[in-house]
Amino acid sequence: MTRAAVLRTLGGELSIEEISLRDPGPGQVRVRMVATGVCHSDLSLADGTLRATLPVVLGHEGAGTVVTVGPGVDDLAVGDRVVLNWSPPCRSCWYCEHGEPYLCARAMDGAARPYGVLSDGAPVYPGLGTAAFASETVVARAGCIPVPSDVPLDEAALLGCAVLTGVGAVLNAARVQPGESVLVVGLGGVGLCAVQGARLAGASTIIAVDPAESKFDLARRFGATDVLQPSPDLAKRVRALTGGRGVDHAVECVGRASTIRTAWSATRRGGHTTVVGLGSISDSITFNALEIAHFGRTLAGCMYGSTDPEVDVPRLLEHYRAGRLDLASLVTDRIGLGDVGSAFDELRAGRGARSLVMFDS
Repeated sequence: MTRAAVLRTLGGELSIEEISLRDPGPGQVRVRMVATGVCHSDLSLADGTLRATLPVVLGHEGAGTVVTVGPGVDDLAVGDRVVLNWSPPCRSCWYCEHGEPYLCARAMDGAARPYGVLSDGAPVYPGLGTAAFASETVVARAGCIPVPSDVPLDEAALLGCAVLTGVGAVLNAARVQPGESVLVVGLGGVGLCAVQGARLAGASTIIAVDPAESKFDLARRFGATDVLQPSPDLAKRVRALTGGRGVDHAVECVGRASTIRTAWSATRRGGHTTVVGLGSISDSITFNALEIAHFGRTLAGCMYGSTDPEVDVPRLLEHYRAGRLDLASLVTDRIGLGDVGSAFDELRAGRGARSLVMFDS
């Protein structure tokens, strides 16, 4: 039996329940969790902004140790340390074959199948195919990235989403170059990682924006040269910090039409706006027919930091070992499994960076 935080109704409370997991099938791995970050995407699944099949165990930013491997898994063994990849590429669809594994057509197949049974006999589904709000989970082999023994697993958990998404948005999607200017809108876990990514890229000006002043010191520690609160004249204030032009790159990490519009308006002519935040299908943004061509800006979406975790996690670990990537400071609260609901409240209020669920080792 496995202890898990189960969501039975959209917008409802999470309940801590015992579930029975299926044995790992061909190409699957059972993992005992050490730590799982509470991501805004989990909240979006819980409140129905993103779709999930119920009842569901959420949580997708986790790390742990292998306890069982299924048939055909010969490159992982019991005791191996892994970080979970919630978007495991199939390596054979059109997107994978064309160098876009972060858009894999089959990455979410695991989320559509029950992976265990609740105490009342009802099937339970793994959120994003990962179900990391549980003491143990069963995932695809492709959903496990080995973690070296010198990296603490609690910090490694953050690589599974916030770091790959935020740093990847800057390095892989926006392709920020040394000396360029970057605006990051939204300083949750992903946004703070985008600030670190901008510093890693060698950006000369890094402007961080968030309504919570409590995040400003952390943003500066991660590399922000300027920190601002949202305001009606934010784009004008950004232009004043960038020679009157606007930033070369704006990275939006909120997922609202209003903040996307602000990021776009603060980007210079010929610059690039990258949207990372996952918003609501009902929240529409409008552009007039003149500005698209006149400003010559590029507006692009970014999924999972445009990363291939098998390639990018080792690269990020090199930055971590060299002291260029700070994982520990992203954790603003360590909680138990029963506190995930409270962590959701913190996300709604825009407080903190990452709450980390800690499991008994």
